[in-house]
Amino acid sequence: MTGFHIEHFGCRASRADGEAVGERLRAAGFCERRTPEADVVIVNTCSVTAEADRQARAFIRRAHRNNPAARIVVTGCYAQRAPEELAAIPGVNAVVGNSHKALTPEIVLGLARGSTAEAANTTVMPVSALLLGSVPVWADDRFAHSFLEEAQLVPGEQTRPNLKIQEGCGNRCTFCVIPWTRGSSKSLPAAGVMRQVEGFVAAGGKELVLSGINLGRWGRDLQVVPDEGSWFPALAPEKTRKNGARGIGGEADRRSSRLTLAGLVRKVLERTALPRLRLSSIEPMDWDDELIGLMAKFGGARLARHAHLPLQSGSDAVLRRMHRRYRPWHYAEKVQALLRAAGPELTLGADVMVGFPGETDAEFEQTAAMIRALPFGYLHLFPFSPRPGTRGWTLHAANPTPPQVVEERMAALRVLAAEKSLVHRRQFVGRTLDVITLHTPTAVAARGQTAALSENFLPVEIEVQLPANELERVRVTGMNAEGALVAKASQSLRG
Repeated sequence: MTGFHIEHFGCRASRADGEAVGERLRAAGFCERRTPEADVVIVNTCSVTAEADRQARAFIRRAHRNNPAARIVVTGCYAQRAPEELAAIPGVNAVVGNSHKALTPEIVLGLARGSTAEAANTTVMPVSALLLGSVPVWADDRFAHSFLEEAQLVPGEQTRPNLKIQEGCGNRCTFCVIPWTRGSSKSLPAAGVMRQVEGFVAAGGKELVLSGINLGRWGRDLQVVPDEGSWFPALAPEKTRKNGARGIGGEADRRSSRLTLAGLVRKVLERTALPRLRLSSIEPMDWDDELIGLMAKFGGARLARHAHLPLQSGSDAVLRRMHRRYRPWHYAEKVQALLRAAGPELTLGADVMVGFPGETDAEFEQTAAMIRALPFGYLHLFPFSPRPGTRGWTLHAANPTPPQVVEERMAALRVLAAEKSLVHRRQFVGRTLDVITLHTPTAVAARGQTAALSENFLPVEIEVQLPANELERVRVTGMNAEGALVAKASQSLRG
């Protein structure tokens, strides 16, 4: 039986792409193996930073060194951004950019038959065959084959899998290469989302995560059809007249029936029996009143009280240089609205970028002050990384933040982030939380405990052994040295 291995780099959406490829290969009779025993190695790359590029190159070289007979297929964002760099690495047999990633399973099947020529014999021929070993490359700027819809999601290796419902981004932030590596925003139609959710529930799934590259923009590229539009309330006649619409088909009617993430979330919660839905990262300006209202109505029951709002900087001047579409006060207002809706149990997360070109001490302090003022439960911290082809690359060349300054600021925010996380988690000691059990790491199982994740996104270790994919209510008794909450099982929520 042909064996494959997929190495994932990058975000939830990237992992969802890789998992979809894996499902297609398993359906074709392949089996998953470790890198040294695999016949085909698929490297699912990220390119958001130079470090992500370096890690992908290092893995490719290591995989080829440890398994020279394996055929290596490189896909993902790095494959889209710089396919020639990857094709030049010894051992690489094919490069598939995000523009063609839906063809990845077919290309892998061709390679598994033993020849690069077989891989090239897909329904869409390679865009180029590079002279460096005639490595075929599938990558262009049309993104005609970019959306890789997952096979039916079921609870398995991932207890709480990601359902990617949106692809691409058109925001054009000055630091970001994503619009060039993933194209413009595309949405999975609502009917497809609902089929996935219903199939997941039928398979015994308990928690599903909706994810996307720019999740809040879901639906804006789709046309409303009667079945999909019916779950959006029509505007009242007075409001229609006030907005100047002229009967059916007016601008107000089009706005009222526009497909939105909030409408989709409402449909999932009202029309399916999914026990718990979680939303991944959503831009601050896309947390509209309706979506926040759903957090008030369903939060803590079937909608996870967890919101990840990318911040990047707390400085208005830096946000303007980044071409971000909100100001610090807008961000704070969204956080306060979410806290009113979900309560203090909400776990708030954010991405923060350090060392954007020209970032002054005063601008950095504005970021630190904003972090101190808001109740973050965790932060993802990143040093700025100039990406070729972006405006940020030019800004960095003209006015870089010195590396030693970046590291000092990163260190300060790491300390602050740890303090914020500790304060947030400590408030739950002595309280009950609803959790879902995960596949428990060996070290945790050896202590007779079960790894779990709380409804509001906190790591929990239950002092009893339980199978994965169970909903439990636990009583938190303390915290361990790694920062996880320690808890005793209180009640099963399986029924």
